[in-house]
Amino acid sequence: MIWAEVEVHKAVGLDVGWAMRPRELAARLDRTAIHVFAASDRMNQSLIEHLDPEAWKAKPPGGGRTIVAIFTHVHNIRCKWVRLTAPHLTVPMQLNRARCTPEVARLALAESAARCSEMLGEALGEGGIETFRRDAWASAWPVGVEMLCYMLAHEAHHRGQVCLLAHQLGFPLAHEVVDGIWNWEKIWREGGVARGPGHAGES
Repeated sequence: MIWAEVEVHKAVGLDVGWAMRPRELAARLDRTAIHVFAASDRMNQSLIEHLDPEAWKAKPPGGGRTIVAIFTHVHNIRCKWVRLTAPHLTVPMQLNRARCTPEVARLALAESAARCSEMLGEALGEGGIETFRRDAWASAWPVGVEMLCYMLAHEAHHRGQVCLLAHQLGFPLAHEVVDGIWNWEKIWREGGVARGPGHAGES
């Protein structure tokens, strides 16, 4: 329950004795953020795993980024977030789109996702990270759920690009693959949370 909801419950006379205290809420956000970002990477991994190899470096109609360029960008941006926001963590090596294979991309994305999850755990917990830096040109934000939302929006934006581009290139992903990124219960179970979203603390 967020604090705005607590105030609403108070106003209408409902019991809020079970509402989370700030420290408990921070711990919940910490655990949940780690699982949510890991789930986002499992979605990326699934797309690469089921993508036709011919689509990996195929030139888009009308120009623009190739699929390999999109996934290397996702990884490299994650590395930038870690480098600027949590430089005490080990920053993964960046990828070169010219030499990147699907197998290399999957390994690199798994590593950068782990570092981002570690960063989120510290930022939303009590790890001492106070600001989120998206880029050198961007103003820093105080850490909070906005940081997680921004990171997830970036990931989802590029997943959508990949799904559309694969279709435009004549290598559409199977329906079960595209639909699978919405099966959060299954994705959470694969990440070790047996009861699915909302139960991160029970993993």
